[in-house]
Amino acid sequence: MATYALLKWQVEMGADEAIGNESRNYFAAPSLRATGEAIQPVHEKELDRHGSSSLAMTKLQASPALAAGSAREMADKAATLAELEAAVRAFDGCALKKTASKTVFADGNPNAAVMVIGEAPGAQEDMQGIPFCGPSGALLDKMLAAIGLSRAEQVYISNTVFWRPPGNRQPSVEETAICLPFVEKHIALIQPKLLLLAGGTAASSLLSRTESISRLRGKAYPYQNAYLTQPIQTIITYHPSYLLRQPAQKRLAWQDMLMIQSLI
Repeated sequence: MATYALLKWQVEMGADEAIGNESRNYFAAPSLRATGEAIQPVHEKELDRHGSSSLAMTKLQASPALAAGSAREMADKAATLAELEAAVRAFDGCALKKTASKTVFADGNPNAAVMVIGEAPGAQEDMQGIPFCGPSGALLDKMLAAIGLSRAEQVYISNTVFWRPPGNRQPSVEETAICLPFVEKHIALIQPKLLLLAGGTAASSLLSRTESISRLRGKAYPYQNAYLTQPIQTIITYHPSYLLRQPAQKRLAWQDMLMIQSLI
């Protein structure tokens, strides 16, 4: 039981994948590796094939303001959804990309009436490159299906950032600000009839609201950005991952789903 409890604690702390077959003492001196070989330090002179250290931060990653400006320039130039996706995949201004396995852009029908913006990719999303494909995604699909919507036909899904934060932590204010120009252009290219923001990160990033979801939910908000010619009706609800931890709140989320049904 002690071993199981320790494993459960590690998973809750974000250690959701093994990186080796044997444990390693990271507090030992560099020369005391289990194999007996000395750990070779990485020097800036040791460059990768692109001409820079693979562990070094890019200039954009070192400056959130510069990165956000670069993202804005790339988003401005993207005239189609394909061009925007290519720009996001080529973008190196967000440090999350260095630790993520895949860029998670979107899923669903680009011609959908409802666009869902969540928080950030999780472990399953990072492995598959699809937003909301893990347990929270399964719950989201059930919630939408209950009002006759499916991601294959009537729903389009993305997040406030396109790369998984380490340990499934929330994306920082800087990280969401860097990705915001892409998200704004994403919404403008989809032109949904209704926008559903799942969780506090999406609400604070897109609507600049800091209140709790319990205070924000239950009403419609007009969403506007520089790329839109007219506002989009926006609903805020609990993130499915929160509902998995707090199932008693599902009754309120159901009320939000009914509101969506009445608006579309």
